[in-house]
Amino acid sequence: MQTILGANGQIGEELARELKRNFTSDIRIVSLQANKVNDTDEVFSADLSIKEKAIEAVRGSEIAYFTLGLPISSDLWESKFPVILRNVIDACKINGTKLVFFDNTYMYPQDDRNLTENTPFSPLGRKAKVRRKMADMVLKEIQSGELEAVICRAPEFYGPAKTQSITNTLVFDNIKEGKTLKVPLSDRKKRSLIWTPDASRATALIGNTPDAYGQTWHLPVDASHPTYKEFIQMASGIYGKTLKYTVVPKILFKIGSWFNPKVKELLELLPRYSYDNLFDDAKFRKRFPEFKVTSYRDGIEQIKREQSGEKKL
Repeated sequence: MQTILGANGQIGEELARELKRNFTSDIRIVSLQANKVNDTDEVFSADLSIKEKAIEAVRGSEIAYFTLGLPISSDLWESKFPVILRNVIDACKINGTKLVFFDNTYMYPQDDRNLTENTPFSPLGRKAKVRRKMADMVLKEIQSGELEAVICRAPEFYGPAKTQSITNTLVFDNIKEGKTLKVPLSDRKKRSLIWTPDASRATALIGNTPDAYGQTWHLPVDASHPTYKEFIQMASGIYGKTLKYTVVPKILFKIGSWFNPKVKELLELLPRYSYDNLFDDAKFRKRFPEFKVTSYRDGIEQIKREQSGEKKL
């Protein structure tokens, strides 16, 4: 049995499909209101902030994948995320279950250094501090030898279907709605975006590779690291029209934050858009050279097909 905790978001759904395709049909889907992804899935609805529910959710599992997400709210993250993760860690230890922790890059320094698995944490903002706390919790368990675990870390998403990210919201949602695209702070800084199905495929692969445990892995991205200007130019060629965009300065985000709570929650994430974002996945590529990373061109083409109602090729 392999269990996905937080299974009905984009990462969890793609993970369930990948596990079914290549690893196992014995999959348990866990979320507040769990729904099957594959016909053979077992579903378990649970609030993982309740320790007993977490223990029950993981029971009988060889591997548990923590892909749970929460709305972008600092208050909610501070009150819920560490509690849920603590419960999941304890549940895995009680049940003898391996933990695959799906992580992000919020706790990294927001500057232009090359980001590797050894980059020291330097969180800026409340949400970043929560993510550091969570990563440290897993690292402490790994170092103690009390839990067999692995960290899979991904940069900002872009992708199909339920993918939620700044890029999907400001670029692809606006393409679909025929609106002017928006770019945060600068269109001339290099970006590292991960195609969400790639993130899930790589996480499944790591989770089912015994010698991958006990360490942190950067998940694979297209190595070209385009600027938003280059990314939108590529998209223009694929969509067959000039996609107009505007660069939104920080001051407008600040003004917007006075009226929109969601914009306010984004403010602490903005500094990273002032610098090149270079996410180094060399460790993964060396260990898993056969893994095929989706190119930005292929990813954008798939989003376009989905938006037009075409089936994936």
